[in-house]
Amino acid sequence: MTFNFGSQALAKYVLMDSAPVQPINFNHKVHAGDNEIPCRYCHIYASKSRVSGVPSVQRCMGCHREIRKDSKEIKKIHKHWDEQTPIEWVRVYDLPDYIYFPHNIHVNGGVNCKDCHGDVKNMARITRAKDLVMGWCISCHRERNGSLDCWVCHI
Repeated sequence: MTFNFGSQALAKYVLMDSAPVQPINFNHKVHAGDNEIPCRYCHIYASKSRVSGVPSVQRCMGCHREIRKDSKEIKKIHKHWDEQTPIEWVRVYDLPDYIYFPHNIHVNGGVNCKDCHGDVKNMARITRAKDLVMGWCISCHRERNGSLDCWVCHI
């Protein structure tokens, strides 16, 4: 007798591409590293919401209305702007629906983006730096005196 329980979760959360190709070749090293743009300039909801958010076309256009506007990749942003369509970024991190992970509580509690997302300032293509599995999270909670109550994360 075989069970298929978890095979979809395994495929979605563990085997998903750790460095997916994005619709626009966004270089974190250039933006966060070379130009020292803080994470929360683009991920504006990280300190306010459960999700960090991905930058809107409007956020990108704030700079790229003028900066490198003739670049092939920036032209893609302009196309989204002109057509009023969102950029369909490919998720790099995704947790199962039964996991409650509020970015705002972690960010406002002093957890640095780098602790979970790695050295993004040196990544040309964003790569999943950590597999956010339960044991890893529990270790972090123990180190920082976070709650170990199962129901804090498992809803």
